[in-house]
Amino acid sequence: MNPRPHVLVVAGSDSSGGAGVTRDVETIAALGLSSCVAVTAVTVQTHQSVNWIEHMPPDLVVAQMRAALAANSVKAIKIGMLGTHSAITKAVAVIQDHPDIPVVLDPVLASSSGGALIMEDAVVALRDHLMPLCRIVTPNLPELAVLTASAIAVDEASACRQGEELSRSVSTAVLVKGGHAPGRDAVDLLVQPNRTPLRFMAPRLSGEMRGTGCMLSSAIAASLALGASLEESVRAAKRHVFKAIAGSK
Repeated sequence: MNPRPHVLVVAGSDSSGGAGVTRDVETIAALGLSSCVAVTAVTVQTHQSVNWIEHMPPDLVVAQMRAALAANSVKAIKIGMLGTHSAITKAVAVIQDHPDIPVVLDPVLASSSGGALIMEDAVVALRDHLMPLCRIVTPNLPELAVLTASAIAVDEASACRQGEELSRSVSTAVLVKGGHAPGRDAVDLLVQPNRTPLRFMAPRLSGEMRGTGCMLSSAIAASLALGASLEESVRAAKRHVFKAIAGSK
């Protein structure tokens, strides 16, 4: 086994390079850690559209995960696009075999351009079977609305309520990402069962950058792999994403 700390990235590829596995590995490397990967889907994307998706056979996804875990000292797992019911349920079995490894789930339901990246019947499996095994789940406001069967939150109070509802139902931490919300500041809310929500605020930057959700969740996983607390990991990840967006302008 490679003793260097690794983050296992379980996610889809993005041919444009703007999101998915490419963005995950890039982020983890920037924070000084190594990655190993399980590719869950191959997508044909530009920065404007999703043109083709091929989901990997669930047994192939699981085989990649098990091989990566056997070959390396995996200290955290980041899961992104996991688009079918069968792939989710089989990935759950792998995670259950490694309860000591923290899992960060970015519940990817659609691309930035709006293309669906998950089968409709997989959303329930994602929420009911995978999320309770995770250390933290990081939905944006549209994803949070789907996961709570609600309208998209229109303000911080309603976003917090939806985050608390999801956190209670899956018994884990939820980071409600405020990138889709209006206002001068981008406010993320860390909601945990039986705890007061924490606000993480940064000035809202103009312009757009794809893959920021991948970047944020991967940065959280990297910090957890290094032994940081959840709050410290979220704070460091938000700072990393802010600097990346500011540097891309």
